[in-house]
Amino acid sequence: MSVDVSADSALRPGAPKVIAIANQKGGVGKTTTAINLATALSAIGKRVILLDLDPQGNASTGLGVPRTERKATSYDVLVNERPIEEALIDTAVPGLGIIPSDVDLSGAELELSSAPRRSYRLRHAIDKFRRFLSARGTHCDYVLIDCPPSLNLLTVNAMTASDSVLVPLQCEFFALEGLSQLMRTVDLVRGNLNKSLVIQGVVLTMYDRRNNLSAQVAADVREHFGDRVYQTVIPRNVRVSEAPSFGKPVLLYDLACPGSQAYVRLARELVRQEREQSRQAVPA
Repeated sequence: MSVDVSADSALRPGAPKVIAIANQKGGVGKTTTAINLATALSAIGKRVILLDLDPQGNASTGLGVPRTERKATSYDVLVNERPIEEALIDTAVPGLGIIPSDVDLSGAELELSSAPRRSYRLRHAIDKFRRFLSARGTHCDYVLIDCPPSLNLLTVNAMTASDSVLVPLQCEFFALEGLSQLMRTVDLVRGNLNKSLVIQGVVLTMYDRRNNLSAQVAADVREHFGDRVYQTVIPRNVRVSEAPSFGKPVLLYDLACPGSQAYVRLARELVRQEREQSRQAVPA
């Protein structure tokens, strides 16, 4: 991903908002949300980097990055302290770059087990990248981190480096199972490693309007988390499931499908949320 200053007046010096997309339960649409939210944010004019922190590398594959092109990866950033800008790869989506992952990342936890300040490795890398952007006069709006489906050192690094955590939650019977554990982890990271970490929001995924259970789960989650649950719901949609096999986000695979339109709405809702929070933070 090029980080040179261009003629685009939207590129202004500034630090990106860093959001960890996390849920230790697999199969909830975490990587799908990471890929398509990043794409949708880019589609509405934001400059975005997706950092693939899952050893499976599905986000990298889903954005069409062949394994042969992953010369530098999130493993190199985390373990070998390689600068983020050296690992960035352009994607087919204008304004969206990716730091890819591969299987090497599965050994990172063991390799970092005795490293000093091991939970801060990614935070230090992102801080250096922010300084790099500032020195170049280049702006990036968001860094989205696709976390692995576990609460391990990789996820802790992501949360320590992030401003907030976005939680994809599947609209099925066991949706809330394990969510309390994730929230406890967020609390622990906030208390010990990153005092400014907050919950960005909960995204309901795989919603089937024909299924009464989906509606019941959605109602239960909204009752429990209130306005921290996004109004946008991601529907169960076969086009969303098909897109990764073509190495494309669903917005490039089928822009008109319900899944694509839902992710565009989610991106707009997130940006609107950011603006409202910024206004509230300004002293009267």
